[in-house]
Amino acid sequence: MNILFLHRNFPAQFVHLAQYFAKDPNNKVVFITGRKEGNIENVIKVVYEPVRQVSTQIHNYLKFTEDSILHGQAAANVAIQLKNQGFVPDIIYGHIWGQTMFMKDVFPNTPLLCYFEWFYNAHDSDVDFVSQGKLDTNTEAKTRVKNSHILVDLYSCDCGITPTKYQLSQFPKEFRHKISVLHDGINTDYIKPSYESKLILPNLDLSESNEIITYVSRGLEPYRGFPQFMEAAKIILERRPNCHIVVVGDDGVYYGAKLPEGQSFREIMLKNLNLDSPRLHFTGRIPYNQYVQVLQASSAHVYLTFPFVLSWSMMEAMAAGCLIIGSDTPPVRELIQDSHNGLLVDFFSPTSIADRVDVALDNRETMMQLRQNARKTIEYNYQLKDLLPKHIDIINNLVNKKR
Repeated sequence: MNILFLHRNFPAQFVHLAQYFAKDPNNKVVFITGRKEGNIENVIKVVYEPVRQVSTQIHNYLKFTEDSILHGQAAANVAIQLKNQGFVPDIIYGHIWGQTMFMKDVFPNTPLLCYFEWFYNAHDSDVDFVSQGKLDTNTEAKTRVKNSHILVDLYSCDCGITPTKYQLSQFPKEFRHKISVLHDGINTDYIKPSYESKLILPNLDLSESNEIITYVSRGLEPYRGFPQFMEAAKIILERRPNCHIVVVGDDGVYYGAKLPEGQSFREIMLKNLNLDSPRLHFTGRIPYNQYVQVLQASSAHVYLTFPFVLSWSMMEAMAAGCLIIGSDTPPVRELIQDSHNGLLVDFFSPTSIADRVDVALDNRETMMQLRQNARKTIEYNYQLKDLLPKHIDIINNLVNKKR
């Protein structure tokens, strides 16, 4: 079987599927991506480059759309080259970030499976979360147009996958019948509790501490509640003299408005709060095995998010048996039931976050049941070894149906 994966990053959500199909010598696995770094054994990686950057002269509403088109065009040009060399996929599976837009034009007879991560809505979603529903017409219009390339994929694809029910709810009702809810899966054999774990990283030794608050985000940004967490961190450090706080993530802004060049929310919050504590530790990005050690050593793990895509990190923290203090927002509520497998808290209330940390640390025996229930939630519903076969079945069924 010939399989074509597409994603701007590599290997991203497709790592386990690519590895699985590449193990079979009867398969030819090709991965078109915009990322040069990384390789997977027996996977043919083809890197594309957009012909140019988004035009500075284009209408503001269309910047995101043009960016998607440029990536889609570049991916299509690479796909045409592969086709001219004799490669015709039996199945195409791509992330809807532009790359899949023109695949049906290159390979019209090949089933197209799309990974639908998010559909933008102006209201009752991430866009109006901070403004509590109050938006100007300009923002509403820009948000509507932002879905242009996604609508192309919704029309073109044979079927799609999205990780959570909340993410499905963001898509137009008339297209939801094409999308299955199926998470990528968490490797619970690798990520598991180690309640007696001591945190020792190359540049950080907290082996003597028994109060470690953790926070993880790819980027330290408002969409993941970083400003609110920092305000809570100041309160926590003042209340609990033996507590250490470990923050994992870089200074990038991956969702929402970017900061001017050279600025970061980390620096802004440290300055605004006059927060300079030796018990507040920023690790930056760290290797995956060290990240898992951070989760295993966590006394309480704070996860905050806008109504948006749910981070893998929260689910991995649950798999590690962390005591989750999560924002009372729809994507978190899909997995966390307050006082059953975690604690929910008002996203906008740093004091409430700090209060919940006190509850978690002052009632450890009671909280152990919540930690165990968090692990069970992942084991029962989101294990990689249970969900990967379902992804494989979807791919095989599409191929067999076409045949």
